[in-house]
Amino acid sequence: MVLVNLGTPDAPTARAVRRYLAEFLHDHRVVDLTRWLWCPLLHFVILPLRGPKVARKYATVWIEGDRGGSPLLVHTRDLAEGLQRELPAAQVLHAMRYGTPSLRDALARLREDGIERTVVVPLYPQYSSSTTASIEDVVDQAAKDSQAMAMHVVRDYHLDPTWVRAVADSITAHRANVGSDGHLLFSFHGLPQRFVDRGDPYAGQCELGARAVVQALGLDDSQWTMSFQSRFGREKWLQPSTEDTLGVLQARGIQAIDVIAPGFAVDCLETLEEVSMELAEQVHERGGTLRYIPCLNSTDAHARVMAGVVTRALEHADAQAR
Repeated sequence: MVLVNLGTPDAPTARAVRRYLAEFLHDHRVVDLTRWLWCPLLHFVILPLRGPKVARKYATVWIEGDRGGSPLLVHTRDLAEGLQRELPAAQVLHAMRYGTPSLRDALARLREDGIERTVVVPLYPQYSSSTTASIEDVVDQAAKDSQAMAMHVVRDYHLDPTWVRAVADSITAHRANVGSDGHLLFSFHGLPQRFVDRGDPYAGQCELGARAVVQALGLDDSQWTMSFQSRFGREKWLQPSTEDTLGVLQARGIQAIDVIAPGFAVDCLETLEEVSMELAEQVHERGGTLRYIPCLNSTDAHARVMAGVVTRALEHADAQAR
């Protein structure tokens, strides 16, 4: 089986970031503009400008050491190792949709090892055509190239009871350390509004998952809010934005805010630099405190969640085959 995350540069350098962003932003699932318009803009404007800026951001969160690297890669690798311990009879790999280690290489390795079937788990609890569908594209192509291995993709797990419980427990544990007086803000990665307008289920699944966690915590509607972060470009994205929402909450007199980003399976640039550093500083400047709740990362609880997700996916595939 393969745990797949979005991807990351190999180093916190402008060159490595440009190489990673070029692959990421070339995917038509991510940016569906006409290629003749998008490619010159990407290579001659966006990458030269954003490469150095993004590299500096990565440098602030990069994990040093022999097993270090980008937090997204480190936590994804460690989660795969935890899942391997939960499912010792299986072969577990980790991969990235963009960058290394690549999903194509991981699937090829499993075929070479004689694996007859595998489950591919995109580490996105909510389905989107811009993320999960892109992984499905790679899996579908691999299936066409070789019929030797049956492959099953987990489309989403935002209502999986073990995931909901694990997220709720992480919030409870956080509040046991810092206090339970904070307003709870769910910050999900943003998406252009037109994706949702044409049928993408992402926004609805974000809300359903957040409400399931809130129900597990026993909170009422006055105690939590939901928003979207990481907007890119000038077109209309899902609203409200996390940055604006934090300002609104503080204007209402709420100065202690607990922020969790359950759309991310593991911590990454968007959670560590954007939320726990940049947005936290903005909140602090207005006299408040942003208390960031880490992702599930490579905890034992998260490994157990993934084991359950994989097991149920295989059971579902077996039931369909009968």
